[in-house]
Amino acid sequence: MATRVFINLPVKDLQASITFFTKLGYTFNPQFTDEHATCMIISDTIYAMLITHSRFRDFTKKAIADATKTTEVLIALSAESKENVHEWAEKAIAAGGKEANEPQDHGFMISRSVEDPDGHIWEIVWMDPNFVQN
Repeated sequence: MATRVFINLPVKDLQASITFFTKLGYTFNPQFTDEHATCMIISDTIYAMLITHSRFRDFTKKAIADATKTTEVLIALSAESKENVHEWAEKAIAAGGKEANEPQDHGFMISRSVEDPDGHIWEIVWMDPNFVQN
């Protein structure tokens, strides 16, 4: 069964988030974009819904976490190579993100973590395909 993943994230400034992620090369589905939300296309099956706090409150009775103070989720995306990990992280930092942790190198796997403008932590990870057992 094919599955699509929709990550729903509250954002304080939708336009600032769109600008940040556009600099990383992501695009947005205009069909699901208005002044309250946008659908960021990560892959053919993975999307991030960036939703203003006022609209996000319609989906939960819980308080919205301030991701600059509390970690509510770690979003990890795979990279095609070690070089792609570093390229993505450097591009994210240049776009206004900040390094969330020290780069990790375990030999068979490397990762970098960057906070977006709202403090959500995005990890980019490469793992040696010869190490992964199916």
